[in-house]
Amino acid sequence: MAISSANDPVRVAFIGVGAVTAYHHLPGLRLDPRARLTAICDAAPALLEQRRKEWDVPLASTDPEEICRSPEVDAVVIATPNDTHRPIALAAARAGKHIMAEKPLGLNAGEVRQMYEAARDNGVVHMTAFTYRFAPSMRYLKHLLRSGALGTPRHFRSQRFLDLPETSWGWRQYKERAGAGDLFDMTIHRIDFAIDLLGPIARVCGAVARFAPRAQTSDGRPCPPSDVDDWSSLIGEFESGATGVWEGTTLAKGYHRDGFGHEWAEINGSEGSAVYRLHEPNTILLGRSGQDLAPVPVPSEFLKPEASPRDPSQGAPATVFRYDLMWEFVSAIVERRAAVPSFLDGLNAQLVADAVLRSHTERTWIDTPLAKP
Repeated sequence: MAISSANDPVRVAFIGVGAVTAYHHLPGLRLDPRARLTAICDAAPALLEQRRKEWDVPLASTDPEEICRSPEVDAVVIATPNDTHRPIALAAARAGKHIMAEKPLGLNAGEVRQMYEAARDNGVVHMTAFTYRFAPSMRYLKHLLRSGALGTPRHFRSQRFLDLPETSWGWRQYKERAGAGDLFDMTIHRIDFAIDLLGPIARVCGAVARFAPRAQTSDGRPCPPSDVDDWSSLIGEFESGATGVWEGTTLAKGYHRDGFGHEWAEINGSEGSAVYRLHEPNTILLGRSGQDLAPVPVPSEFLKPEASPRDPSQGAPATVFRYDLMWEFVSAIVERRAAVPSFLDGLNAQLVADAVLRSHTERTWIDTPLAKP
């Protein structure tokens, strides 16, 4: 197990060096003196060489297994197409490497369970990249809920509306590579933080739909049409007795917001309501009976985890909180503890997402008990 010091940092490899890695994982890693980037991997040789030069990385390979075997790597971050997560994670676990993987962890809960059990049984830190758990307003909302300030929670409500072009998503628009569309790409985040806030979801009914054929690339070339959803929804009943409603779409015209789209996560309790919004993650909306919801700044102690090296006053608020994901991963490795959220959290969100697809097919409610450690 890797233990970091100023002279012995955690050596991290990025497997998949596209936009998510460049915008989120790399800046987060570079803020943390306890870790350094020692290797990169990507299936696209040209992009790999570009990143090797830009990031000044000593080891670059198109072979994930080579990276997992390398003695110069302690931990891997997997940001590749969804159908590759499982084999890469299993190889990393066998090699004793700590693992953070993008969501969804796999194409279905069966794959995710294999990943979780492999990481658990090999004693490595495992983490699911559920970024929004680190949003300041989400952290404050959780505090308000736990403190009793909202009373008994009754309703959870989530909207994630994006205004994306109706051209090809590449691999993301095919079930064999992505598993599902909006449901696995966006709504699964909101399933996770609903479970984190309100506890286990007992059962769900859901539906998905596809409206955009996506039979052309952005430069007008024809491609096979999409076979995944671009709209998803579910109704859930929590074990606590609370209810939840989720809706996500990539086709909400006019909801661009500089690319961040519309995000609204709300809890109505017996004493008050609170709302998280992505485009203003340092502000929360609060209200009580007889009042209107009103903006309240997130207190400074919730703007970042206490030991995070990030300066909350620097950068775009809707972007920089994501850097704390890497801080948590490195912290778990250094402190020899479980990372939060773990692969088990990823599995429990996947079980619910899978149930939505089954519910839509069978036109019925589906029970969704939590997986056990």
